[in-house]
Amino acid sequence: MNLIEEKEHLLLEELRSYGTLAVAYSGGVDSSYLADCAHEVLGQKAQLIIADSPSIPRAELQEAVDLATARGWNLRIIQTEEPLNTDYLENKGDRCFHCKDELFSKMDSIMSELGNIVLAHGAIEDDKGDVRPGTQAAANHSVVAPLQNAALYKKEIRILSERRGLPTAEKASFACLGSRFPTGTRIDLESMTQVEQAEAILRARGYTQYRIRHHGDLCRIEIEPTDFDKLMNERIELVATIKATGYKFVTLDLSGYLMGSSA
Repeated sequence: MNLIEEKEHLLLEELRSYGTLAVAYSGGVDSSYLADCAHEVLGQKAQLIIADSPSIPRAELQEAVDLATARGWNLRIIQTEEPLNTDYLENKGDRCFHCKDELFSKMDSIMSELGNIVLAHGAIEDDKGDVRPGTQAAANHSVVAPLQNAALYKKEIRILSERRGLPTAEKASFACLGSRFPTGTRIDLESMTQVEQAEAILRARGYTQYRIRHHGDLCRIEIEPTDFDKLMNERIELVATIKATGYKFVTLDLSGYLMGSSA
């Protein structure tokens, strides 16, 4: 057994020890891998919880639901209301805390009805080097991080996901739509919908790693530098369709896509 297999073995043993588990599921690389492992050892006693809110693009939500259905996972969709929270909307640097706090609070409330169930989320070893306000929310609600406990890194999770036949193995990174607004810029639901519409245009045209950064009436596109030529070849039509969502100006960020950018 090599190191990566040993880590997965440790993960499965930890998940088995819980007996029942509620996993915060988003359909991303990490939470999908965690969900599959939990389902393997706990079956229907592994309850997956996915949040449905305006901060989650409809396409991402549907993709996550479709994956759970195809794999036979025990999925529950809940409504979260972080966009109604003034502290979330003010976007002062702790937006992620309020988003995760809302999710874990709702999970706490729902799962308490079913007894003493452990809550888990998909934090990974890579996250330890980042400033992540959501980690504090997890700690406040005693949410465990099994992937971190097994010292699993993103690159390892992608390899293990591929071995399991998970379509998320090569999925691009994703974050909630609130992350598209510069820190300190107030978020509103109308602008969040505008961002979602503009990103849907990029998705439909075959871009896989992208962000629409919202600056009022200016849209700043972040994509991989390897996609610059593609964008320039379809620039005229792309600009016209994005402007149709309500933006007056459309720009390309020559720095390319930057993971973890605060817009």
